[in-house]
Amino acid sequence: MPFRYRLQKILDFRIRKKEEQLTIVQKAQQAVYVAEENIRKNDEEIRMTKQNMRQADPMMYETYDNYLIFLWDKAEKLELIRQEAQKKLDEEKAILVKLEQGVKVLEKHKEKNREAYIAEEKAAELKQYSELGVTRYFRQSKERAEEEEQAILKQLEEIDGGSN
Repeated sequence: MPFRYRLQKILDFRIRKKEEQLTIVQKAQQAVYVAEENIRKNDEEIRMTKQNMRQADPMMYETYDNYLIFLWDKAEKLELIRQEAQKKLDEEKAILVKLEQGVKVLEKHKEKNREAYIAEEKAAELKQYSELGVTRYFRQSKERAEEEEQAILKQLEEIDGGSN
């Protein structure tokens, strides 16, 4: 009879939950990457605006200043968005770690049960072989005893046959 783990459905459920959480973590990681990319683009825009301001007509300085203030405010908002995305990612990773631990516990339990099952099967097989060996030994010793009796009877018959 093959090994059958009695908690296999629970293990499968936990594995499914772990895989679902892994996709959630990947989406959260992607959100962090997008936020970081937006920050990088905004920083590049600030750098380009400063560079263009140096070459611009002095009449446009106020407009550039206003635009730079807008970009710096945007940078702060983007940083907040990135921090929230990072926080969400960290929370989802913590959940993933807990789910992975739950899966590992059940997998370890399954492996121990499998080893115990294999040990029981080997013990039962050894017992069966032992019983067969004992039976064979008794049968062989009985046959030897019968052969010895036959030999003794022949000797007695020869002795009795020779004295008559």
